[in-house]
Amino acid sequence: MASLWTPTTVGNVNLPHRLALAPMTRSRANFDGTPNELVPTYYAQRASLGMLITEGTQPSEDGQGYTMTPGIHTEAQVDAWKKVTSAVHAQGGHIFMQIMHAGRMAHPDNTPHHRQPVAPSAIAPGQQMYTPTGMQDAPTPRALTTDEVKQTVEDFRTAARNAIAAGMDGVEIHGANGYLINQFIAPNANIRTDIYGGSIENRARFAIEVAKAVADEIGPQRTGIRLSPGFEVGGLSDGAEGEDLYRYLVTELDKLQLAFLHIHHFGNDRLLADLRSRWSQKLLVNRNGRPLEALGDDIEHGLADIVPVGKWGLANPDLVERLKSGAELNEMDATTLFTPGAKGYTDYPTLQSSQSAVA
Repeated sequence: MASLWTPTTVGNVNLPHRLALAPMTRSRANFDGTPNELVPTYYAQRASLGMLITEGTQPSEDGQGYTMTPGIHTEAQVDAWKKVTSAVHAQGGHIFMQIMHAGRMAHPDNTPHHRQPVAPSAIAPGQQMYTPTGMQDAPTPRALTTDEVKQTVEDFRTAARNAIAAGMDGVEIHGANGYLINQFIAPNANIRTDIYGGSIENRARFAIEVAKAVADEIGPQRTGIRLSPGFEVGGLSDGAEGEDLYRYLVTELDKLQLAFLHIHHFGNDRLLADLRSRWSQKLLVNRNGRPLEALGDDIEHGLADIVPVGKWGLANPDLVERLKSGAELNEMDATTLFTPGAKGYTDYPTLQSSQSAVA
């Protein structure tokens, strides 16, 4: 794992090593979308990971998909996030906000406004999702008008500006994992006949316009984007042109000189190598199912610059110290991933706290 411990930079941020905290929804927000009182502690505990990417944070009311997730579109939300960024910076960490519009992966019961979800086209995902009253079918969304698509681009722009006002070091645009930008990319979720549907260029247009708007607003050195080629989740499929679309999309995004591209990788190493060759800035690769002993392999093979970690970072606030010392890792408690309160959130033991308990 020696390759993990060399310093690097992402945009204007200097990092002490090649690990990062991957974005993970934890459902610890208040009903109004403000992060609750535990959130500053949660992220500050993990500051030694250097680059923290927050949970998906909605850029607008219609961007919310799940219950108790945070937003960045009101003054109260900006003020609440300031407590998080201050706590992380006080511990020497850097924090990037992931801006996520859930699109059709939403349910009216999960939102304060109870409106029908929006999406590229009026096609339901064909899946169930958690709501306060239990699992329910995700409903058929309402197709965004062309003007509403353009307004959604502006919502991302405003959210990015708000994120910086809240003290974030940058933002990650969520273009992956079945959510709105990914829905525009997927031909089985996007059957539009306007400039945002049909051809590869048209289906990639929304992602590129969002990236341009965010980079124009806060600077490309503060802007990253996450993609998940080949990950068929939320009822989406890349289709026969999927690899070509991602080659085109990454080539176009590279022209913007964004700070980083974050690939949630699901095994197509040939495509990953091709995208790596088309990307001139920092590349983050979160490889699905990667064993711990292989954590530094993508860096050693030139396929990644930084390796974000999810469950290991969630369960081990002091993961860096544990990896360097060879200490045993805590196991993640999956039953507490989305439950309220400190259990399974801010109460994972560190080596120091464990030793103090023994003493």
